[in-house]
Amino acid sequence: MTASAAGNPERRVALVDLLDRVLAGGVVIAGDVTLSIADIDMVQISLRTLISSVRALQAPPPDHLASDRGDP
Repeated sequence: MTASAAGNPERRVALVDLLDRVLAGGVVIAGDVTLSIADIDMVQISLRTLISSVRALQAPPPDHLASDRGDP
């Protein structure tokens, strides 16, 4: 992020750019839902999800495999 972008809180970001940043690094979303009747908790659900691209989650290849392909 540039200094001018950081200093402008009203800077517009395209949805595509936002999704690209989120998928490149990943994001974890967590939440809890509780259903109650007469102040008695009947159901409690804990939600956790990880959103990321497959490439961001893959481990890098070992060095000996990269050298076999000719990569630096």
